[in-house]
Amino acid sequence: MPAQSKYDMLEKVNASLEDSQGFYVVDYRGLTVKETQELRRAIREANGSMKVYKNNIVKIALKQAEMPAIDETLVGTCSYVFFKDDPVSVAKALKDFAAKTKKTEVLGGIADGAALTAEEAKAYADLPTREQLFGQIAGLIAGFARNIAVCVNEVPGGLARSIKQVSEQKAA
Repeated sequence: MPAQSKYDMLEKVNASLEDSQGFYVVDYRGLTVKETQELRRAIREANGSMKVYKNNIVKIALKQAEMPAIDETLVGTCSYVFFKDDPVSVAKALKDFAAKTKKTEVLGGIADGAALTAEEAKAYADLPTREQLFGQIAGLIAGFARNIAVCVNEVPGGLARSIKQVSEQKAA
């Protein structure tokens, strides 16, 4: 019979899965305590959280939650970086930290209900964040509004110029 601590950890994993939209699996071998704290801080600032669970318990929790199996990713020393709503900002934090320390690697994950390979998980870091997308959309809307205003303004302006040219021709 499994120990009570394993049941407790399973409950924690299930709670983490319920509270998040998905997660990344990260190999964090070789990090010092200070580097781990720095990584957790960067992830927290990106509205995520980093947890360390036993891989077998995560596999059981994924099966119970009817989420995709990522058994080939859950090998070795893994940490799980959960994100609540924006997978891009957390992925960017992981990418920046990995570039700085050269000690961590994203192995895969689950986002939008689908399993991610390492390459797919890393590709999230190259996408614009939610705030950047909102800014781009606002810029597009403002550009369309400006173009419409210019077009509407040009109709009477063009008519006035035409009338002025006709009157100058008749005066000459």
